[in-house]
Amino acid sequence: MKSAAWFEKFDQQVDNALEHIRDHKFVVIVFSIASAVGDFGLLWHIIGLLRAIGSMDRLSQALFFSLMIGIESLILNQGIKRLFRRSRPTERGDERFALRKPRTSSFPSGHASSAFFSALVLTYFTTWPWAILFYAFALIIATSRVGVRIHHASDVIGGAVVGTLMGIIGLVVLNTLAI
Repeated sequence: MKSAAWFEKFDQQVDNALEHIRDHKFVVIVFSIASAVGDFGLLWHIIGLLRAIGSMDRLSQALFFSLMIGIESLILNQGIKRLFRRSRPTERGDERFALRKPRTSSFPSGHASSAFFSALVLTYFTTWPWAILFYAFALIIATSRVGVRIHHASDVIGGAVVGTLMGIIGLVVLNTLAI
């Protein structure tokens, strides 16, 4: 089986598996909120700022973290996505969900990339139990993008991989700058 056909089959199987939950009110609410707070890395900026309350050191971390999220987004949306120009499963997503219409191509998922990038960097700034929460948020945001039919499952996996790799590079930069 050719790789493109394999990805198409995989994407279709995941989409079919999620169809049975798309009508559940709880899923509609969670996926709609997850997609919205993933827009522009909003959740991650908020977490960074909440961590900064009461500490100038954490405020400087939060500001640098927000800068890093912006750079990650710029590289992904203006660089990597332009290389692939993959069409989305739907132009506006599934009508059961409240969504912002994306302006970029589908592969890789920007929400998944920023989520895994941010979870990795935030874990660096905190103690290990917080990692569970950060990665849980990342998984929910990434899954929501397939659930709302704005991304293919392979877009989300690709985004998670790209975000993790950019997060590793970001941690190298952080260690070099001793932030």
